[in-house]
Amino acid sequence: MRPHTEVLAFDACPDDPFRPVATPIYQTATFDQASPLEPGRYDYSRSGNPTRSVLEAHLARLDRGAGASAFASGLAALAAVTRLLRPGDQLLAGDDLYGGTYRLFSRLVAPFGIEVRYADLADPAAARAAIGPRTRLVHVESLTNPLLRVPDLRDLARLAHDHDAWLCVDASALSPYLQRPLELGADLVVHSATKYLAGHGDVTAGCVVAADPVLAERIAFVQNAEGAGLGPFDAFLLLRGLQTLAVRLDRQQATAQRVASHLWSRGLRVRYPGLRDDPGHDRLRAQSRGAGALVSFETGSLTASARLVESLRLFATTVSFGGVHSSASLPCRMSHAAIPAEVRRARSLPEDLVRLSVGLEDGDDLIEDLDQALDAAGLGNWALTRASSKMSSAS
Repeated sequence: MRPHTEVLAFDACPDDPFRPVATPIYQTATFDQASPLEPGRYDYSRSGNPTRSVLEAHLARLDRGAGASAFASGLAALAAVTRLLRPGDQLLAGDDLYGGTYRLFSRLVAPFGIEVRYADLADPAAARAAIGPRTRLVHVESLTNPLLRVPDLRDLARLAHDHDAWLCVDASALSPYLQRPLELGADLVVHSATKYLAGHGDVTAGCVVAADPVLAERIAFVQNAEGAGLGPFDAFLLLRGLQTLAVRLDRQQATAQRVASHLWSRGLRVRYPGLRDDPGHDRLRAQSRGAGALVSFETGSLTASARLVESLRLFATTVSFGGVHSSASLPCRMSHAAIPAEVRRARSLPEDLVRLSVGLEDGDDLIEDLDQALDAAGLGNWALTRASSKMSSAS
């Protein structure tokens, strides 16, 4: 099936004689058993729930996995993946990643005897230099957050497997509509389903999809043992959001391309792999159907960036992304504040970086809003002067 059909084609309620079109919400904690000696398929919603089962089967199909487990958040999903590791193992992670992931790895995983090492995994040479004999898990984001760099997932999968390690990809920024890391060799895919999969800013959720059925069972065991599974109502909301994933992302990334091109024309340093001049453009085209709807740029001044974000009228100021409403943030002071300032400096994460999540509003309205915010931040003439200088240099 083609992608627009695939997000809609699933069995909404297996074995139900009434064949509902929408999956019912099984809002129950327990299930009546036919016999205490012969338990039924479901007994307790922590261990399994029909609404969540429909969702997990659909997620596994979309990502071409052997199985999926839905969790209460993206971080809960990623925490379950780290349970595959044992003391003495090494976790190799990208050095440009979500601040909450850094906090999880550095403050919760590392104290249990697991070595956490960070490297620029978008650079093949750096990845090869960093991996070692004790590496058991390589974790990278499909588009690094917030610099939107593009790792070579096929190359990383080969590298991880050569060292008897798993490759886990946080694919939140692209979703299975634009990229399927398991088809590129990854072993595990993690989504913060709060973002594009749900898409409406009204549910917090996460999932892990595994390529191998044994690995999928290990993750499902953690889900049940630790009790971090997604509740039935949130599973229903996520299923509903998934059905519009394709049409939403088509519109959002088309507008993001326009926004990125416009900001670039204004002389700002724009990071968006959909632009031809972006360093990751060709690599992304080789492993993805699109560049997504995140755009980052620098203004040259933290004060100016803050004033710009505060002056936006159509972009909400939020820490997350991926919803139908456009939003803006200063990652170093918001979503990535959990990363210590000295670590951010060592990784050259610009304090003035602005990250935009482009929603479903009219592109002309969003561009007009950005222009007035640039003017309000005192960047209008500066940006135009830089653009003119850049074009003069090019000619």
